[in-house]
Amino acid sequence: MANTIAYAQVFQQALDEQMLSGAATGWMELNAALVKYNGGNEVKIPKMVMDGMADYDRSSGFVAGGVTLSWETHAMTMDRGRTFSLDAMDVNESNFVATGGAVMGMFQREKVIPEVDAYRLSAIATKAINATQSVDYTAASATILATLRGQIAVIQDNIGENAPLVISMSFAAANVLDMADNIAKQLGVADFVQGNVTLKVRAIDGIPIIRVPSARMKTAYVFNDGTTEGQTAGGFTADVAAQDINWIISARRSIIAISKTDKMRIFTPDVNQSADAWKMDYRKYHDIWVPDNKVAGIYACTVALPGN
Repeated sequence: MANTIAYAQVFQQALDEQMLSGAATGWMELNAALVKYNGGNEVKIPKMVMDGMADYDRSSGFVAGGVTLSWETHAMTMDRGRTFSLDAMDVNESNFVATGGAVMGMFQREKVIPEVDAYRLSAIATKAINATQSVDYTAASATILATLRGQIAVIQDNIGENAPLVISMSFAAANVLDMADNIAKQLGVADFVQGNVTLKVRAIDGIPIIRVPSARMKTAYVFNDGTTEGQTAGGFTADVAAQDINWIISARRSIIAISKTDKMRIFTPDVNQSADAWKMDYRKYHDIWVPDNKVAGIYACTVALPGN
């Protein structure tokens, strides 16, 4: 019997790569190298504080300055998973890798990635709203370009114009942008590297625009627990009080996202005590943070709720 640990390792590596390249928010994991992750659900994020400039004295020289590096511990609050079974009569050992890989690949592509995108974007929007780094706006072709540029200017005024930015925009807002006057002269094309994939995306003033399905662009979601009545199908739904998000402008260095398929487990029909079936357990820890000293690098443009 083939080594199921090896199967799990192959699946896990492929799923992690798919997550990074396939999610609209996969680029947010580029800062993951800044954190310490030792397994489990905790990460440590570095926080550096240093003194500013002082006068140089020609007699005594430099004024001593201090640098303090500390590590903040954060818990990954999104602990999600599912288990799947493939009946032994339907799948034998010779075709399990292909079939199991197809099942888990579809699960991650159609269920996991949309949920992770939705969670991340709603968390960033909420952080921006709480910091008054947001505005309500109803997208219109006559005003959308000036509105977008004005909000980019706010971010650049906060953190400087050389800081790399990314715009995550709903398809609904992007369709309005496409109809703006003289838009063809305003938008360019940029290479956008995400994981092992280089995408060709629209860009405004060199800032890439990542188009996101509108269902993932809400300010709040309910993440179903899979057991409560009405939530057994799992997945996520928009909160009844959620606002639509037109776009989020983010400085790349402002966001730290962690996504771990931790861990993929596979049991053969001979080992599975519940059924004569291959059993696949999928578990994912993930979360996202915008450190307080980086909030100036995010801005959310939302749609006002009816009646507001």
